[in-house]
Amino acid sequence: MKNILVTGGSGFIGSNFVSFLIEKGNKVINLDKLTYAGNEKNNQHLLSNDLYEFICGDINDEELVRDILKNNNIDCLVNFAAESHVDNSINTPDEFLKTNIMGTFILLQEALMHSKRYKNFRFLHVSTDEVYGSLKLSDLPFSESNKYSPNSPYSASKASSDHLVRAWHKTFGLNVITTNCSNNYGPKQNPEKLIPLTITNAINGKKIPLFGDGSNIRDWLYVTDHCKAIYKTMLRGKTGEVYNIGGNNEKTNKYIVNKICSILDDVLPVKKNKNMPKNMNSYSELIENVKDRPGHDFRYSIDNTKIKEQLNWEPAETFESGILKTVNWYLENFDSYNDSSLD
Repeated sequence: MKNILVTGGSGFIGSNFVSFLIEKGNKVINLDKLTYAGNEKNNQHLLSNDLYEFICGDINDEELVRDILKNNNIDCLVNFAAESHVDNSINTPDEFLKTNIMGTFILLQEALMHSKRYKNFRFLHVSTDEVYGSLKLSDLPFSESNKYSPNSPYSASKASSDHLVRAWHKTFGLNVITTNCSNNYGPKQNPEKLIPLTITNAINGKKIPLFGDGSNIRDWLYVTDHCKAIYKTMLRGKTGEVYNIGGNNEKTNKYIVNKICSILDDVLPVKKNKNMPKNMNSYSELIENVKDRPGHDFRYSIDNTKIKEQLNWEPAETFESGILKTVNWYLENFDSYNDSSLD
């Protein structure tokens, strides 16, 4: 595969994947609407690269999608485009249904027509472990055979899109693969998300909000590991299959924020940070418990067995190595990315 259309390629995971593809020598067209979730800065380093082209547009624009596929001999469409913030989905669910369900439908329809011209064309749909619902401490991790049980407008809209992808394969024979990933972290993530919010608020000397008592558990996946997994499924995954991608790093939210504060205490001591109140000795003193969000899932966990056995993939980063890289990246790029405009 050499000509790849990435939708949502200006967001957090999408932009990291675009860079990864270009490093592998692929021609990439990035279609992104540039809502709050997409940021042109994320791909600024690629603007002079002949292998990269950016098109500002909406995946709901069927004529635009059709023209891109047809005029660029696209071999594979990788769909990252999605509204993805749970809190926003509670406040404005209509936007999530429009993008995540109807947008996916438009992409599938145009991909199906395109696949009649390009027999080896593949549609790779990037989804989330949140479609499976919530786990108790005693539950086994999510496998590909788990039933869907979404609990928020966001996860319900992603679950719907997953079902559409399956239906277009089963009914129309479209060459599709779906991946369901755990919580990603790493460079270029929107400061509204837990890890970058904790980092940027701490550096700015602001309160660090922690939902409830901080006991909610997530499986954390470093974004570069995720990109490698998607690339393997794109090239070698079996058509019609679903692959779960996790980081083997289950951590409570409370552990996450305290770990980040501990790293910052070492690399940017409070006394050297002019933004910190003078009476504080550790960034952990900024942590503030806030009212829990409605329907907050308790635990997510991914079983990587299938992708490990079939595609020989497993995460390279531990949480300790990945979070240190992430904190250092935000410190190095703080002036550019301290503006809540990332995904």
